[in-house]
Amino acid sequence: MRARRLLPLVIGLSLLGGGVVDVASAQERPRDRWERMTPEERAAARERVRRFRSMPPAERARIMEDLQRWNQLPEARRQELQHDYERFQRLPPERRERILERQRQFEALPAEEKTRVMRNWERWQKMTPEQRREMRERVRRERGR
Repeated sequence: MRARRLLPLVIGLSLLGGGVVDVASAQERPRDRWERMTPEERAAARERVRRFRSMPPAERARIMEDLQRWNQLPEARRQELQHDYERFQRLPPERRERILERQRQFEALPAEEKTRVMRNWERWQKMTPEQRREMRERVRRERGR
């Protein structure tokens, strides 16, 4: 019983701490995984647990809700998301922070503005590289850069 309750925590703390979740090894018993860890990995895991426990209760609850949603995803979707997460972690820190800041700004928008942004994003995705370059140049000119 205890191992089942620890699995979501292991995944969440790994994500929280910037670690990569190995979906295959996440299915094994937490004790087995712990036994295979190096001393450095164990120290990092202990630090993630300490950070998690020091969070405000609302933040911990949000993380646990996210973990429940994660556990409900099909295995294939979890692997896709893990791949995206790994790519994100390889980005330079300043680029990751810009992405996170834009996400926070997007979340703060009213619903109709979010819809407009998503329509523009879909339009952007359909553009050719040449059309995107022309759009960037036009925006720079309009902003006076």
